[in-house]
Order: sequence, then structure tokens, then C-alpha cells
Amino acid sequence: MKTDIHPKYNTDAKVTCSCGNKFSVGSTQKEINVEICSACHPFFTGNEKVIDAAGRVERFKARKAAAKPKLSKKA
Repeated sequence: MKTDIHPKYNTDAKVTCSCGNKFSVGSTQKEINVEICSACHPFFTGNEKVIDAAGRVERFKARKAAAKPKLSKKA
């Protein structure tokens, strides 16, 4: 195996969620910022939460509707 090719592993990396939750994990980065964690994720909390702040779902539905092939009438 080659030596000195792997990044330094931090056993106490700080993770900060946008909900304000903070915890530590092992990682190659010292600080990690995440948008969603187990304290605010709907699967773990049981509460439904829409995260679509930028209108991405509506844009996807509009593109999908525009891409749908139109049925032509054959005589």
C-alpha cells in the first residue's frame, strides 16, 4: 500500500444542522454543515415537512408536463 495518500481522519468533527442541532462524528472534514438531520427529518420526527423553498417541485412538474408526448389522432 502507498503511504501518506489518505486524508487525516478527525474523530471529533463538528456537525451543525440548519435546525440548530449540533453533534460530532468521525470525518475527514473538521466542520460539516448540513440542511437536515435526524432531529428535523420527517422520517425520524413523524411530522411532514415540505422543504421545497425554491419551487423545484413545481418546476419539475411543469417540465414533465411539457415533455409528455402529445397523442396524435390517426384517421
